[in-house]
Amino acid sequence: MEENYSVLKFFLSNTDKTGLDLLYEYIVKEARKQNISGVTVFRGIMGYGLSSNQIVNSKFWEITEKMPVVVEMVDKTENLENFHKSVEEKIKTSGKGCLVYLQPIEIKLHQSGKK
Repeated sequence: MEENYSVLKFFLSNTDKTGLDLLYEYIVKEARKQNISGVTVFRGIMGYGLSSNQIVNSKFWEITEKMPVVVEMVDKTENLENFHKSVEEKIKTSGKGCLVYLQPIEIKLHQSGKK
């Protein structure tokens, strides 16, 4: 039986918090605890969300505190669905804007490096 894989993405702000923790850090730490295969956080250079009243961007001559971030993880679809269920309530109660989506993917190569 062939395994189904997906990518799970969270679109957040780098300043969003849940309690004292940054939301993106919380998601990464929880993913590690639940043995998700891999997670990467990308910092956006420009963006806006549903609740934004302006477009934010990062230019070398400006210091912008609030910027978009994307947390992306790849694993078996079942693992990602279980992970999402485990963090969904914490994200919802953070009171921050967030977009999350799960998309099926086809893995072409998944190779570990030498330790």
